[in-house]
Amino acid sequence: MINVTKTFLPPQEEYQAILKCAWETGWMTNRGVLVRELEAQLQSHLGVTNLIAMTNGTLPLQIAIKALGLKGEIITTPFSYVATTSSIVWEGCTPVFVDIHPEYLTIDETKIEAAITPNTSAILATHVFGNPCNIEAIQIIADKYNLKVIYDAAHCFGVTYKGKSIFEYGDVSTCSFHATKLFHTGEGGALFCKPEFYDDMFYHHNFGHDGAEAFHGLGINAKMSEPQAAMGLAVFSHITEIMSTRSRAVKLYDEILKETSFQRLKIREGTLWNNSYYPIIFNSESELLQVQRKMNTNHIYPRRYFYPSLNCLPYIENVDCKITESISSRILCLPLWAGMENKIINQISKFLI
Repeated sequence: MINVTKTFLPPQEEYQAILKCAWETGWMTNRGVLVRELEAQLQSHLGVTNLIAMTNGTLPLQIAIKALGLKGEIITTPFSYVATTSSIVWEGCTPVFVDIHPEYLTIDETKIEAAITPNTSAILATHVFGNPCNIEAIQIIADKYNLKVIYDAAHCFGVTYKGKSIFEYGDVSTCSFHATKLFHTGEGGALFCKPEFYDDMFYHHNFGHDGAEAFHGLGINAKMSEPQAAMGLAVFSHITEIMSTRSRAVKLYDEILKETSFQRLKIREGTLWNNSYYPIIFNSESELLQVQRKMNTNHIYPRRYFYPSLNCLPYIENVDCKITESISSRILCLPLWAGMENKIINQISKFLI
């Protein structure tokens, strides 16, 4: 069976050796040695500050909305994973959808301003498949209307834009460390923010604690555990191998499929991409479904990221997003993982050429 991805698992003995620290101290959660070490290593590697490791990639979005005091409407994209929209609704705000760019697949910045009302408090945009939004244009709009900017950067580990980490843009950025991501902690995530927001974000992720016996304000439990951090540290020691083998796999896909008619993701200029996904866009949904059926019959399981378009969610008032709805119905992510063998890429590609 060939699934859309395969979790990178470091040698078990490496994970156990790191986890031994938690056994020796008896410190399994509440920001132990391993969580703090992981944060330090990631900050150094990514060239970022103000990173808070969390237990999954959705809570950082919810905490960002809560801690920034957002109310009313939040402009967002219908082309993302459901957590982007559900976090807005969960926190009592209203998502306002803006259609996407047909090539970059990120929110179309030229359509944002028309969606702003007196009730708009923020823009929550997704860097799709690790491909950055038009950050400069979005920031200009946000500054003009005094809006906060949150980036769902779930796919963006290792991405840089114009020479610095993608996580350094916006008021807050979030990342997923889910087992399906190129860097993972089994289940986990992180929040990155401007320095002036760090304390509030930190308190919010730890019940509002300000020391053992005082509280800064409202909070929930989003803390990463020591076993999660141990997995992250074990995976991180292989990050160069992970990134390089994924890059090699993407280049092979590109070479094999270069003469096909599929639309490919256009990476924004100035981006050092992380090869997080390999999406292709078919000419029609019927063509996609035909290929998908053939692959499934041969035990190959690509995935329809992101389908359906989020403006079609049952708890959302539907609005037309014609480009998103079209792309969503025709896009398929091919299997991709670290260490993927050439013969598997060739086996998958034969259904597409």
